[in-house]
Amino acid sequence: MIQNVLRVWTCLLCLALCAISPAQAGKNSPAPDYEAVSSEIARLLESGERLPLPLERIKPALVAHYVRDKGTIYWVGTGRMTPFIQRLADAADDGLNPGDYPVDSLIQLRDAIDPADPEGAAIAELFYSAFFVSYAADLKIGRVTPQKVDPRLFRNRKTVDVLRILTELKKQREPAKFLSAFESKNPHYQSLKRMLVLYRAMAESGDWPVIGMGPNIEAGGSDPRIPAIRNLLMMTGDHQGGGGGTTYDPATVAAMKRFQSRHGLEAKGLIGKQTVLALNVPPVERARQIMLNMERWRWMPENLGPHHFMVNLAAYELQEIENHDVIGEMNVVVGAVATQTPEFSDELEYVEINPTWTVPYSISTGEMLPKLRKNPFAYAADFDVFMNGSLTSWGSIDWNAYGRGKFPFTFRQHPGPKNALGKVKFMLPNAHNIYLHDTPSKDKFLQTTRAFSHGCIRLSKPIDLAYRVVGEIAGWPRAKIDATLKGGKTTRVPLPEHIPVHLIYATAFDGANGIEFRPDVYGRDRKLYAALFGKPSS
Repeated sequence: MIQNVLRVWTCLLCLALCAISPAQAGKNSPAPDYEAVSSEIARLLESGERLPLPLERIKPALVAHYVRDKGTIYWVGTGRMTPFIQRLADAADDGLNPGDYPVDSLIQLRDAIDPADPEGAAIAELFYSAFFVSYAADLKIGRVTPQKVDPRLFRNRKTVDVLRILTELKKQREPAKFLSAFESKNPHYQSLKRMLVLYRAMAESGDWPVIGMGPNIEAGGSDPRIPAIRNLLMMTGDHQGGGGGTTYDPATVAAMKRFQSRHGLEAKGLIGKQTVLALNVPPVERARQIMLNMERWRWMPENLGPHHFMVNLAAYELQEIENHDVIGEMNVVVGAVATQTPEFSDELEYVEINPTWTVPYSISTGEMLPKLRKNPFAYAADFDVFMNGSLTSWGSIDWNAYGRGKFPFTFRQHPGPKNALGKVKFMLPNAHNIYLHDTPSKDKFLQTTRAFSHGCIRLSKPIDLAYRVVGEIAGWPRAKIDATLKGGKTTRVPLPEHIPVHLIYATAFDGANGIEFRPDVYGRDRKLYAALFGKPSS
């Protein structure tokens, strides 16, 4: 009999029912006898035969709910199937892919229910419960496992309690309303969902102007593209209307600066190639970008901490957040494309003032060793060298005898103005050897795109952060911090309470300027899109 169930489900998946929509479909047929359906459910689940995959995945929970706990029949004959089907059909509103759910097959199951066929009703009940659990899980923890998308995504795959979902389901009269309870309550996620509505509406309007390439347009200049640009800026909400003609007028310049700021561009009002490219990204692409970032927030911890730091790698920005309010922020430099900063969450445990820098193996062998072969004392003024953990002298080593795979040396840079970590380092001990730090190279902060480091995060205002963390949180007077910085001695300051730090990659977010977007500098949007929608990743 189980084979019949399998054949029925396989046939349903193969049916092309595109002409039928939830709104067009008829009402549920009268339900078969409750006891008869319950008996059929128990027989199907206890047969010992393998069930179709959607049921087999959660079979222990189905058995516990319907057989052991005598769970109520929730779907068949209750009128709840159609609202659930509609929620699946509208999955894009939740930032999910409607194509991931067998809406047509579920419609067919519903419409095939016959009062004289308790087995068919039992099959329908089980499949509806299975796909309800599946959709709830997708809303709660995401569609894909982060590290299967990219090995640099160090997010632990969250889990859901399937039996609890089924148990709670019987207490809820409206399945669609219950599903909303599984969505993240994080304000970042909720903002993205609201943004998605706006951009999907713009995409459906189909009236998106395309701006042609041409010479740069400066404030006060004239260009035949200005009317189309002005119209586009009104569509995005950056321009409040008014003005006309081909002159690049002050109101349009101000609107353009806002648009540029929202898209991570140099916000000077000059309309050049990069600005035109950003203007020409259609809203359907922006909607997809928002959906990708909603998925990322489903991976995140439920509780980020009432007081935490957030580093957005895609926006090159650090924020200090307390009770959902941004109380401090600064620009940062993150890992270059070849040495990308990973995504993970950890805790800030201590601060080092006047830190030393232990050089990573890759830099030691790839950048320093070639110079040492030419000049054995190239780094002697600023670094100590250790061989198998013991301090040794620079002049005692024949660097030509060593290379990758045979390199027992460690280099440690002294504190000082040349130190790669600058005057202060903020430590969140982790397996990735990533931390936040000062830098003597301040010029990189002047650039719009700031992916230059070997992976760690360089801070534009590290001393300000030291005053905040060491001063206000650890309780040091500012005079003591200044004296320690001036003294040059490496000093560790433990924090009385560890502070959560979250490294994220948000290319769409609700920022100070409204809806903001950033380029996919690491290519992680592309990989995630491939995982969610099945498109090629290259």
